[in-house]
Amino acid sequence: MLKGFKDFILRGNIVDLAVAVVIGTAFTALVGAFSASFINPLLARVGGAEVGGGLGFQLGEAGNADTFINVGTFLTAIVNFVIIAAVVYFFVVLPMKKILERMAPKQTDEAPPAPAEDVILLREIRDLLEGTRDRDAARDGGSHSA
Repeated sequence: MLKGFKDFILRGNIVDLAVAVVIGTAFTALVGAFSASFINPLLARVGGAEVGGGLGFQLGEAGNADTFINVGTFLTAIVNFVIIAAVVYFFVVLPMKKILERMAPKQTDEAPPAPAEDVILLREIRDLLEGTRDRDAARDGGSHSA
């Protein structure tokens, strides 16, 4: 019962799903704070727009916040995604992959072991019997069937 549970837990897709949910949720707040503290001010400084307060451009009349296309917010979301993906990959996926590789049986490039002596003798007997049967069939003119 416990072996089945262990196999279920260590199945790759279950672990990946759990990692994505738990770690992604945990790092969202951290990355959001990083972006709000560092990335957004840098993008706002580059953009210098007064209406949207960031990197972007105004559609239509000036001063209407509803028509401001905020490129900075999109760039911040991209940065957030890359940071979360990197953390999950380097701190969870790679270590889990190494653990699964260590748990997997080792494959060797060596030749398979030679068959046991009794197996070799049984094969020789089989081959001798087949040879005898072929000779009998040839002598009887093919009337002997296998």
